[in-house]
Amino acid sequence: MPDIIKRTTLIVRDAEASAHWYATVFGMARWMDQPFTLSGMQLAAGSRGDQTRLVIMRGDHAQLGMIGLLEWLDPPFPAPPVLPERITFGWPIFVVAAEDAAATCERARALGSRIHCEPHRWTVLDSEGREQPLVGTSFFDLDGYFFEVNQRVAA
Repeated sequence: MPDIIKRTTLIVRDAEASAHWYATVFGMARWMDQPFTLSGMQLAAGSRGDQTRLVIMRGDHAQLGMIGLLEWLDPPFPAPPVLPERITFGWPIFVVAAEDAAATCERARALGSRIHCEPHRWTVLDSEGREQPLVGTSFFDLDGYFFEVNQRVAA
């Protein structure tokens, strides 16, 4: 059996604000909220003894699709002062299946997200080569992580 990637952890400015954003925009629930002291070994960021907080948000699936929100408490982790307008090599693109892409976009907008693309109809080829009509939108979260949100629609 292959290994399973079950969570992506993001470094965030404010774990509480980020948890609220993920709960409101995507309907995720807080699964875990723990302080951690870094060992200086496993994570390729920070230093031994750094005080952090990890909030893990989860959706409907018991193991897949979780998002970790890692905030440095002491010392604070330096964050870029300006959020990005575009993504580049090495940046993740999170793809979300939504029931209502336009409503998801509006929830993100209401919480201060930068909207990159307003909801619009488009078509992709599925894994069988068939056209699949979608409504799509894209935006950045409060820390500059990029989300592509798609809703399957009838042809």
